[in-house]
Amino acid sequence: MNVEQVRLYCLSLPVVTEDLPFGPQTLALRIGGKIFALLPIDNPGSINLKCDPERSIELREEFPQITPGYHMNKKWWNTVHYEDLPTKMVEELICHSYSLVLGTLTKKERAILDI
Repeated sequence: MNVEQVRLYCLSLPVVTEDLPFGPQTLALRIGGKIFALLPIDNPGSINLKCDPERSIELREEFPQITPGYHMNKKWWNTVHYEDLPTKMVEELICHSYSLVLGTLTKKERAILDI
């Protein structure tokens, strides 16, 4: 996958929005205003994704392409070097992050988003 494919996959998920809150170099992908992915534009090849802490440990041990989240809470976030991983795995990790953040939305927030 390349950076544009990763971006388009994230945007294909229901009610995802994108913005550049940290400047033009990092794209934030959100659901309900909450970030589930950070995609560096100026240095493509990696993406920060939220992950269940226990699963994070397993993934980091098994895949050298998955490291603790750069500039993020290392317990909950991974930096995934997607160019060296199978597309299906990257898509699954994106969906996992999306689902974790979706689960934090209130009923009211979900109703507004109609999800």
